[in-house]
Amino acid sequence: QVQLVESGGGLVQPGGSLRLSCAASGFTLDRNAIGWFRQAPGKERAGVSCIDYKRASTYFADSVKGRFTISRDNAKNTVYLQMNNLEPEDTAVYYCAARNYYCSGYSSDYNYWGQGTQVTVSS
Repeated sequence: QVQLVESGGGLVQPGGSLRLSCAASGFTLDRNAIGWFRQAPGKERAGVSCIDYKRASTYFADSVKGRFTISRDNAKNTVYLQMNNLEPEDTAVYYCAARNYYCSGYSSDYNYWGQGTQVTVSS
């Protein structure tokens, strides 16, 4: 069965850090680009970051540049999103998604989605 599972979310104070994981089962990620998206209450789902299948290209939303880092460990079939200097505006449900080879900024281009993990940034 093809699955993507996010983990690592939780409650953190402003300025803190979290590392989200996206683990695949039922397929291998070595030929996939993985994107991270987030959806805050009352807002549309928005792209956050993406890494392509060869790590040749990475992308970040302007709101997270310099604070978030995306990486992948193909041996573990897992992609990570390191989130530093978190702000209350980062509060959202975070989703990972997979498509073939190269990144896309459009959620409709992704074939597989995880269930999401909640990130709450609050004092």
